[in-house]
This record gives sequence, C-alpha cells and structure tokens, in this order.
Amino acid sequence: MTVDVRAVTESEFPDWQRALRTGFLLPPVVTDAEVADRLANVDLARTLGSFDGDRLVATFRSFRQEVSTVGGGSLTADAITQVTVSPTHRRRGLLSRMMTADLAVAKERGDAIATLIAAEYPIYGRFGFGAASWAAEWSVDVRRTGLDPRRSGRPEDGGRIDLSDAEEIRKVGPEVHRRLGGVRAGVTHRSPRDWAVGTGLGERSEPWKEPFYALYRAESGEVEGLVAYTSDDKWDDAKQPMNTATVRDLIAFTPAAEHALWHYVCSVDWISTVRSGYRAPDDTLPLLLPDPRAAKMLTHVDMLWVRVLDVVRVLEGRTYPVADGLVLDLRDGDGLAGGRYRLDASPDGVSCVRTTESADLAFDIAELSTLAFGDESAVRLSRLGRVEELTAGAAARADLLFRTPLRPFSPDIF
Repeated sequence: MTVDVRAVTESEFPDWQRALRTGFLLPPVVTDAEVADRLANVDLARTLGSFDGDRLVATFRSFRQEVSTVGGGSLTADAITQVTVSPTHRRRGLLSRMMTADLAVAKERGDAIATLIAAEYPIYGRFGFGAASWAAEWSVDVRRTGLDPRRSGRPEDGGRIDLSDAEEIRKVGPEVHRRLGGVRAGVTHRSPRDWAVGTGLGERSEPWKEPFYALYRAESGEVEGLVAYTSDDKWDDAKQPMNTATVRDLIAFTPAAEHALWHYVCSVDWISTVRSGYRAPDDTLPLLLPDPRAAKMLTHVDMLWVRVLDVVRVLEGRTYPVADGLVLDLRDGDGLAGGRYRLDASPDGVSCVRTTESADLAFDIAELSTLAFGDESAVRLSRLGRVEELTAGAAARADLLFRTPLRPFSPDIF
C-alpha cells in the first residue's frame, strides 16, 4: 500500500502523538490533557504525518521562529521539530518526502532559513543543513575553584544576586533572553509558552522538579542575567555533603552578570559539583575560576543546524568587521537557494546580489550556514575539501569577513 504524506487533522492528532513517542522510544501513551495542551499550541497545517493505511508511521512538525544573527539582527526561520519514522518504515524515503514538502512551503512563505536540532549528526546534511552552532558542558569541582564564596551574593562590581521564583522569571526573563540575542548569534526566540513550560506550567509527560532561581541585578537595579538550577541530595559516609547542582538555564547579556551568576552557583553551601548545562564552547566559565582545571569538559557537540533558503537575506542580515568583496558559487542540489552571488560588505553596510562574475569560492549551501553565523573557518573548510578556493587567498579573506569574536550560542532545544 502507498504511504500517504499529508497534514494531520485534529481527530488524528492523538495518534500522531503516539507515533511521535514511538519514534523517540518513549512509552506510546498520551493522556487527553496532554493532547489538548499540545493541540492548542501547534499549527496543524504544519504538522505532517505519513500514513500507511490508517496507521501513522512518521511525524514531522514546523513552526515560526526568530534566530539572532551576527550584530544583533534576526532572521525568520522555519523551525523543524518532532521528526520521527517508525522502525517498521525506515529507509522508505518518508523523511525526504516530509522534508521536501516542508522546505518548499517555507521557501514560498518567505522564510530566510530553516532550523532544527539534530538527534543524530549524519541525517540532515543531505537536505542542505549545516551545523551553525556547537555546545559544550562542564562539570566543576567547586572545592578546587579557588573562588571566595563570601563574595557570591554581592559581587565586587556593585551588583547583587537576588533569589527569585518562577513568576518573576516569567516577567523579567524574556527581556534578558532578547538582549542575549544582541550579543550572540544563533539564539532562538522563546515564546510565552516556552517560558511557561520552562518554569513548570502546562502539561508534561515527565515529572517536574522545581528549580531554584536567582537574578543578577546591576548597581542600577537592572536585571542583566538569571540562573535556574536544581540539586540532588547526597551525603558521603563521613556525613559530608556531596550534592551536584545542575544548571538548567543561565542567560546573561553582560560579562558582569555571567561571571557573578557562575560565582554564585559555585558557592552554594553543600554543593560539591556544578554541571553547567549546555554553554557556548567559548564560555568564560573555566577561565573565570582561579583554577580552570576545576572545570572538566564533559560534552562538545553540534547544536543548531541551519538550512539557508534566502542567500541574500542571510548575508545581508548580519554585520561584517572589515571591508571586502567576494563572489560565492553556492551549490544546492534541491534548487532552493543555489547560484552565484557577489557579497560586498564593510562595517558601514552590506550588499548581496546575484552575479555572473567568476567565483572566488565554491561550496555546497550547507557550508554557508556554518560560515554565515560566524562559527567556522573557510580556511579550515578548504583544507577539508568542503570549500573550493578558486581565487588564491579567498578563503583567508572570507575568514576576516565572516568570523566573529564570540561564537554563536543556541541555548534551547526545540
């Protein structure tokens, strides 16, 4: 029987949820309350299913998203999530059919990029996606940090740390998060529902553990950062506390706030270990410790994947630190964004137009994602054979144009 790929209806949504959980190896059971809560927050026109007869065997959903760019701008994205194929129907092209349909609509709708978080690295490159940001996680032995815990609540810069609660976080958090996007590229926006679910509201299939919350306020009183963390309850045989604090969220748009919040978390009584949660790979956490070896890296992994749909908007939607011009020949096997473009950029402005001029660099559209968000080196990609240098020195010039002082950071999984 032919497998039909189409948008699901409201009556089919409970089956879609069960198929989703099956694909993610979760118990294939959903409550009526969970279905109602999720149904109220999805666009069924962008919720695809693959049907083998009456049985749902694959899932796919997208939603509107804003992503910060280099220099503090933003791009509208087609955010792709909840992609599964049931184990009985793998290797039948269902993902390709759903992805092709969704990207075509996103292109027609005018989205500049598509985004996703990949469960497995090899899946999405064939659809033109590239890893635009990476994440790291550290485990900090707080007994070795060398930090003075007496300064954890009142930093020397005149600011202060205040304990908070979920209600206050929902009020002040969105502005802190928005301003983080002005500092780092790759930050995906959080909707009011994201803030609600992230602070314990709404239906969920897993048990909720209320975190501790704290805010950093500058000397002026402005909130410049926040942290949410949980703790376990472990004691050793000598009745010594051996608790681990796990940071669930730490966002700050100033160095003072970031440093003060890490100092605070690493100074909480009874905490012997701090797990940082996902951070940008160039996070200052290890180096702000008097003994950086107290922070051991646990994870370094790809995070936000981007598929460019509109080259002009992507390249004109960021800032550039130097003045130069390059012609890029972009290969796109799906025909969504390929072609030859001339980029002329400087700190004063940028122009990107189609051209017939000879190219300086040639590469697949997936590599543009890694370059446009500032996280990769064109020289390194050329050494890997993923960027073809057609004009001598063009890769090094591209590095001067595209690279950024801070690597992109995508704190949220969606």
